Amino acid sequence: MTEKGPFKIVKKDHVAYLILNKPEKRNAMAHDFFTLLVEIFDEFNLDPEVRVVVIKAEGKSFTAGIDLMQLGSLMGDGGADSRESLRKIILAGQESMNSIERCTKPVIAAVHSHCIGGGVDLLSACDIRIASQDAVFSIRETKIGVIADVGTLQRMPYIVGHGWFRELALTGRDFNAEEALQMGFITRICKDQQSLFDEADRLAAEVAGCPPLTVQGTKDVILFSRDNGIPSGLQYVAQKNAAALKSEDLIEALNAFMEKRPPVYRGK
Repeated sequence: MTEKGPFKIVKKDHVAYLILNKPEKRNAMAHDFFTLLVEIFDEFNLDPEVRVVVIKAEGKSFTAGIDLMQLGSLMGDGGADSRESLRKIILAGQESMNSIERCTKPVIAAVHSHCIGGGVDLLSACDIRIASQDAVFSIRETKIGVIADVGTLQRMPYIVGHGWFRELALTGRDFNAEEALQMGFITRICKDQQSLFDEADRLAAEVAGCPPLTVQGTKDVILFSRDNGIPSGLQYVAQKNAAALKSEDLIEALNAFMEKRPPVYRGK
């Protein structure tokens, strides 16, 4: 286990666990949260032993969102210099969430209790989201006079559709785990925090047990197709699959099937 600012990192069996570890502040997101997130996900990307990432949290809440005390100190006097400084801070926050989405390794979020504001931005950049029964979500920025600016407004409509999304974004209201499941924001509900973590482990192990290059290629094609449309996406996956047709993992999958044994994938 290693510690980096508000995070703990544990790696086990090809799974990297990124643990939000500022429970005394309900894992509120301060400046170091965003800057370190980019660094950490760059490391995950470069680590061949990491095949999937799980984000979870210590304490009573997944995250209370942006650290409002620090946000207030960033406002400055409202002059041109402070506005430009704030713009750069927002762009840095956006880059932190981009680092999650562009991570070649799938990212699973396991949410318990409150996941507010910036927490929804983070979830929207993940690939799979699961939650405990007590989970509560909110695009809370609307309630406090801020336009959500680090990814929720851009990503969440692709996940839940515009009907649900616009209601939640324009009201800023809380929505619970049952609603999140109904709209497809999460894929399953677990009865408590421990069963949530157990389910995250199971899902991560299932993903990590697949050929890593194929999993990473699938995530790449999903994002490319979302951003470029169906015809371009079809062309892209045809080219990608043709290039990877004779990978060692594909040969191993075929041999394991014929030999009736579990495959051993090496990411080659």
